[in-house]
Amino acid sequence: MTAHRIADDVAAPTERPSRHVPPGCGTDDWIARGLVDGDEYCLDAAYQRWGRLVHGLAARALGDPREAEDVAQQVFVAAWRGRENFDPERGTLPAWLTGITRRKIADALTARTRRTALAATLGAALEHGNGAADEPERVLDRLVVIEELARLPRVQRDVLRLAYFADLTQVQIADRTGMPLGTVKSHARRGLRRMRHNLALAAAGG
Repeated sequence: MTAHRIADDVAAPTERPSRHVPPGCGTDDWIARGLVDGDEYCLDAAYQRWGRLVHGLAARALGDPREAEDVAQQVFVAAWRGRENFDPERGTLPAWLTGITRRKIADALTARTRRTALAATLGAALEHGNGAADEPERVLDRLVVIEELARLPRVQRDVLRLAYFADLTQVQIADRTGMPLGTVKSHARRGLRRMRHNLALAAAGG
């Protein structure tokens, strides 16, 4: 992750983030006040100065450097978007960033718990041969499921999407796709097993 990548996420389409901080303008107070004023030099400077602190806090809490990198990016994006809420007279910028980091870590841990519960629900539905949960809107957070399905090989992803979002049985999936029923069942089992494995790793922090 780089500072200009964060700025790319928040800059207007006609704006390009600055990649270099002017020499001699690197005090904590200058960075804080410039960030509040919307100076992208100061966004760069804040990331350069406190990016490791934020990433370290997230990595220790989550146990996953890649997830910590995502959290760190979210922190600086949130800081940029919410910069008007920061008052340099009431506290320091690193303390404010630390507070945002703690909230983003809590969000990440909550998402892990939700993904683990979803994996268990998906597993129970398939093991009972339902093809889809009786009340998908109640038991599935579709956004999370779609995100996890996107990581599967295409055929496994397509089979599970038909099962859980088109409410098709495995027999109906075989009829629609032209695949043998045994092949559909095999793709569904392998895709679900991989999905549950990935979610379990995320929940364990590894």
